Amino acid sequence: MIHRNLNFKTFITPHVTYLFLVMAGAFLMQSCKKKIETTEKGVSVISLDSIQIDPFLKTYSELQEYEVKYDEIYAYYDYHYIWFHENGLMDYGNSLYQRVKDLEEDGIYADFPYQQDVDSIVALKIKNPEAHPEAELLMTGLYLFYLNNVYKGIDPQTSKNLGWLLLRKDIDDTLLLDAFIADEEKEEDSLMFRHYYTLKETLKKYRAIQELGGWSKIPIEDNFKGLKLNDTSMIIPQIRERLTYTEELSNNNKSNIYDKELLEGILKFQKKHGFNQDTLISKDHIMALNMPVEAYIKKLVVNMERCRWIPPGITNSDEFIFVNIPSYDLKYYRDGEIELESSVVVGKEMTKTVIFDGKMTYLAFSPYWNIPQSIIKNEIIPGMERDENYLRDRNMEWNDGQVRQLPGGNNSLGLVKFMFPNSNNIYLHDTPAKSLFKDEDRARSHGCIRVAKARELAISILQDDENWNEQKIDAAMHAGKETTYTLDREIPVYIGYFTAWVDTDGTVNFYKDVYKRDDRLADILLFRE
Repeated sequence: MIHRNLNFKTFITPHVTYLFLVMAGAFLMQSCKKKIETTEKGVSVISLDSIQIDPFLKTYSELQEYEVKYDEIYAYYDYHYIWFHENGLMDYGNSLYQRVKDLEEDGIYADFPYQQDVDSIVALKIKNPEAHPEAELLMTGLYLFYLNNVYKGIDPQTSKNLGWLLLRKDIDDTLLLDAFIADEEKEEDSLMFRHYYTLKETLKKYRAIQELGGWSKIPIEDNFKGLKLNDTSMIIPQIRERLTYTEELSNNNKSNIYDKELLEGILKFQKKHGFNQDTLISKDHIMALNMPVEAYIKKLVVNMERCRWIPPGITNSDEFIFVNIPSYDLKYYRDGEIELESSVVVGKEMTKTVIFDGKMTYLAFSPYWNIPQSIIKNEIIPGMERDENYLRDRNMEWNDGQVRQLPGGNNSLGLVKFMFPNSNNIYLHDTPAKSLFKDEDRARSHGCIRVAKARELAISILQDDENWNEQKIDAAMHAGKETTYTLDREIPVYIGYFTAWVDTDGTVNFYKDVYKRDDRLADILLFRE
C-alpha cells in the first residue's frame, strides 16, 4: 500500500533504466513519415503477440490485477497495438498521459506505480514501437489505472462496507476505450453522473483559494448571541470578506454594519449549508463560516467519489424519487423536471436510514403501523411495565403476537405510506409530528423516512390515474381503516448520501455529515492501494 498525502512523491522504479537505454536508441532512429494506417476499430495495424502479455505482467507485477482485462481488451482489438502507430504514440495516448498527470484535478490521490517508465516512453518519442511491446502494454496499464480510479472508484465491496447499498454502475472497459480512440468526449461524459463535473470545477476553485492561503478565522466570544439586521460589529467586515471568497457576496463594501446587502449573502450561505434561512447571524453560522477550505476540499473529493458509483442513466428515467439523507430532502422527478420537493426526517445515528434503492409499487392509506420488534423490545415493553394503559393511550393493540398502532391522525405513519418492498423494511410515510420539519437537524426517526408533503406526493403520483382525484385521496387518508392501492407502474426510489450536492441551478451545497461517513471514505481515498 502506498500512503498518500496532499504532496505527492515520485517513486523511482527498477524498470526506468532499462526502458531508457532501449528507447534511447529508438529515439535516435529516423523514419519517413507515413500516413497512419488503422484497423476497422480505429487502432494500429501493428500486431501484438499475445504471449508477450504474461511475461510483461510478471515483470510489472503491480499490474497483475488487470490480467483478465489485458486479455479482454487485446482480444477485442484483435491483438493489435492500441496506443502506438508506426510513427509513435497516438494522439489519444498523449491525451491519456496528460489526464493521468492531472489526476489531482479529479480528486484522486494515487500514483500510477510505473509513472516514471511512462514519462520516459512519452519523452523519448518512440519511432519503432513494434520493437517495444512493453511500452504498448504499459500504456494499457495506464489506461486501466485511469479507468479504475476516475470512472469506477473504489471497489463495490469496500463501498458496501461503508454502508452504500445503492446500486453501483457497471462500465464496459472497451466501450470507454472506444470513446478514447474516437475522441468522443460526449460519450465519455455519458458514463459519469452529471453532478461529478460541477463538483470537479468547484474543487478547482477551492484549491485556488487554498493556494492563496485560505480565509481568516472570524473571532467569536463564548457569549456571542448573534447579530441582527442593522447591528454594528468589528467582525462584520471579516464576515463580508469570507462570503466574498465563496461568492455568496459579490460586492464587499467593507462596512461594519449588518446591512441588506450582507443579509443577501448570509441567506445564500444559510441555504448552501442546510441552515434555516433567517436574518440572525448565529454562532453556528460563524462556526460554519470558519470551516477551513481544506474541509470543503475533502467534502468535494469524497462526494466526487460517490458520484463515480452512481449509474449516470438513473436521472434519465421518466420518473423517480431521490432522497438525500444529509440535506433532509426528497425530490420527485417526472420527465426530467422536479415535480415535487419536500423536507424529510431520516433515521437517527443509532437507527440510520439505509443507503439503497427500490421500486415503489403501492400506497397504503390510513395505514396500520406494524411496530418492529426492536422498538417493541426497547420502548413498548418497558413502557407497558411502567403504565398498564400504555398501549391504549397510544392507540395500539396486540395483533397475532405483534404490536400495531391503529389507523388515525395520531398514527406514527400519519395518513399515507409509500411502499417499495425491501429487506431493510424502509419506506416513505406521512407523520403527525409536523413540527420536526422546522428543525435544522432532522435525523430523528427509527430509520424510515417521514415526508413533510406526503399528501402532495400522493396526489402527484396518482395524478394520471383515472381511479383517483384529490377528493378521493383525502377521503382514503381519513377513512380510519387501511386500504392499499397498487400502482400501474413501478417508481424507482433512490436513497443516497451526499454531503456536497448540486442544485438545479448549478449551485454546490454543503451539508453536515449526519452519519460521520466522510472521514472514513476520505481515509480510504488518501491511502488507497
